[in-house]
Amino acid sequence: MSTLRDLAEEHTHLRPADIDHLHRIAGDWQLLSDLSFADLLLWVPVDADGTFLCVAQVRPTTAPTAYQDDQVGRIVGGSEVAHLEVAYSQGRIWREGDPVWYGDVPARHEAIPVRLRTAEGEAGEVIAVVGRDTNLSTARTPSQLELNYLTTADDLAQMIADGTFPPPRHPGETTSAPRVGDGLVRLDAGGKVTYASPNAQSAYRRLGYASHLVGEDLAALHRRLAGDPLDGTEAANGILAALRGEAPPRREIDARGATMLTRALPLMPAGVPIGALVLVRDITEVRRRDRALITKDATIREIHHRVKNNLQTVAALLRLQARRVAMPEARVALEESVRRVASIALVHETLSMSSDEAVEFDGIVDRVASAATEVAVTEVSVGMRRRGSFGVLPAEIATSLVMVLNELLLNAVEHGFPPAEEADEAPVPAASGMLPVAVAEVDPSVRPEVVVSAHRFRKMLHVSVTDNGRGLPPDFDAERGSRLGLQIVRALVTGELRGTIELRAGANGGTEAVLVVPLARNAHDGRAQP
Repeated sequence: MSTLRDLAEEHTHLRPADIDHLHRIAGDWQLLSDLSFADLLLWVPVDADGTFLCVAQVRPTTAPTAYQDDQVGRIVGGSEVAHLEVAYSQGRIWREGDPVWYGDVPARHEAIPVRLRTAEGEAGEVIAVVGRDTNLSTARTPSQLELNYLTTADDLAQMIADGTFPPPRHPGETTSAPRVGDGLVRLDAGGKVTYASPNAQSAYRRLGYASHLVGEDLAALHRRLAGDPLDGTEAANGILAALRGEAPPRREIDARGATMLTRALPLMPAGVPIGALVLVRDITEVRRRDRALITKDATIREIHHRVKNNLQTVAALLRLQARRVAMPEARVALEESVRRVASIALVHETLSMSSDEAVEFDGIVDRVASAATEVAVTEVSVGMRRRGSFGVLPAEIATSLVMVLNELLLNAVEHGFPPAEEADEAPVPAASGMLPVAVAEVDPSVRPEVVVSAHRFRKMLHVSVTDNGRGLPPDFDAERGSRLGLQIVRALVTGELRGTIELRAGANGGTEAVLVVPLARNAHDGRAQP
């Protein structure tokens, strides 16, 4: 299904600013739908003959829907949209007419013109119409809650027609909470409570206020209830700002071990401030879990930090031991172990600075590649280049993958571009690498280079390490190779990563290692999902 913007741009001549305003309405109109007990449909005119297109729809959570089928993308005209045409052309809310039937469901039509205010703050032209369609099949007994909901909904509908609703959204704010059902308080122009829903009354009781809210000065009450005077002042100032016609950001009030989230909205139909609407939600349990998660995250980061320190200590001990070993083969083996341990420490260092068990892997690859060129035993200056992005990888993939790449990069540098004296010698010792030295000659006119490429496709990570060096010998068999590096790579790729690896001759010479690693994992056994 196309988005609101796609439909508007394809079928209408609305300006980008108009479409942005429609997006703000669709992002905040669940409130109006719940207060109205009605479906809301956003209609835009398609052409001059009275045809309208539905670009957005929301169903109420407080009442049954009038439409079982989605209406977005539907184009209608004629008598079916007469009420929309009146609201659009005359710029007024339309509430006349008899109920209409959608199959077996009777519904009452209303139409609310949508205006975007000008830069000077004046009401602009009508750019769309909100259809408010109420399912009449369920008989309702008028109650104080329902009457207050409907009265408030009518005020907000008039503000849509005036161009003053929805208010501007503050940076970082979402529209998910609080909702109408969480708790609603209506204030008069003086800031006194005229109605409080049962859920709102319960939320204030958890803060320590046991009396009934009606008649209370809500701003003064917030100052008294808040455990922190600064929080109480900010919450009270938010109420006063809404009474002045402003739209303050959401505030939290902490008292007696409970936390309540508040959102204050001005009510000013026809531009006249008549009070404010305050939505409240008890988020005590949410904040308790947040604090537990913060503590857990801090503990996990500390563990990663200590693991990194321990790995660096192990690497230092191995490096010290390597300096004291006289046998060249043993020294080479210890130095390779140092590099392997150090590559794992890189992952834990990154995780120790992250708030989750995932890492930006590109930076780790760049550091491993740089280290490979610095420590590799070769007389040739080899360039390293990364193409594409690994993106964010979970820790269980990153730890194994960094070891694999470390082995492949070191092999590409050392055995693709060996020292001159080594190129004429017999195969290298078993401990020094994963591939025997290739027999082809390197073109001296070509700049030695190793390229690491990565891209994602269908929940799979495709990685290649390519060099333009000496290439593979004709009789090379990756499956039967007995080198330690090759065994490590094969075990990690097919075991821990559940992927595949292929070593082959490059298209333009040199060697290419191709890995395919699944990114989606089964929650029960860690295996890649089919």
